[in-house]
Amino acid sequence: MTTIESLLRPRHNWSVDEAEALIARPFHDLLADAHEIHRARHDPHEVEAAMLLSIKTGACPEDCAYCPQSAKWNTGLKPERLMPASEIVAAAEKARLAGATRFCMGAAWREPNDQQVEEVSHAVREVGALGLETCATLGMLTAEQATTLAEAGLDYYNHNLDTSPEFYGEIITTRVYQDRLTTLAHVRDSGVKLCTGGIVGMGESRRDRAGLLAQLAQLDPHPESVPINLLVQVPGTPLFGTEKLDPLELVRTIAAARLMMPESVVRLSAGRNEMTDELQALCLHAGASSIFLGDRLLTTANPGATRDEALLEKLDVQLVEL
Repeated sequence: MTTIESLLRPRHNWSVDEAEALIARPFHDLLADAHEIHRARHDPHEVEAAMLLSIKTGACPEDCAYCPQSAKWNTGLKPERLMPASEIVAAAEKARLAGATRFCMGAAWREPNDQQVEEVSHAVREVGALGLETCATLGMLTAEQATTLAEAGLDYYNHNLDTSPEFYGEIITTRVYQDRLTTLAHVRDSGVKLCTGGIVGMGESRRDRAGLLAQLAQLDPHPESVPINLLVQVPGTPLFGTEKLDPLELVRTIAAARLMMPESVVRLSAGRNEMTDELQALCLHAGASSIFLGDRLLTTANPGATRDEALLEKLDVQLVEL
């Protein structure tokens, strides 16, 4: 029988069946155990705050069905070139002043070339000099490119698995699941920490959500950051109009992630703009302890400072300070 003591010892052999059984547990039992594990490894009265900037927007050749930045979908998004490092650093300083401790730089590339990685590395060095943790998401990387970013001082690399291996082909056809795992291996080998999670609400089954969590929990060590995104439906993308996920299924998924990866920081990421305060409170109680600040993510809406400050005050939760 699974005990709290056993769950506190990270393991890396989670099966899909075990993950699905966790998600399906009686709701109050699931949340009680997840919150106990959360309290044992994290401060429930604090959340990490990050800010995300699209440093190169649109014109991506991938066909991710959820993404407004794909060149294959007509979403009205105007493509933009890579931002100069000076603009990136100015945005990072604003993020620091707003209370963020991590600054995430996202570029809509399938796989950057070496020159592009060098340019981003320059920005990483300057953002890191502000005292912020640095994170980048640039697409698939070679081992050499991961090393270049590591040498620039990159703290985290975001590269989401998105969903289960079985459902992946329904969402993306321009790459395969192993491509994602290979990049994660390159990043881990370089010494950069992993930020990798997925998206729920794309029409996947509960078993697919379990499959995603099992893949993440099989990584050794577990990812330091695990973002759980709720699909933001954007007109013009193939997933626009998808039946919305039951909100409590999101809570169940976060709780299971907390139980399976006790030391990871579970990030309540995209989709918060459409969540009630009550749903966000349940997600934080279930084990999430990180949010994105600001009124934009990459290209979609985020709650913004006023709403976040009010929510955290009601919950007696503080932002982690630098």
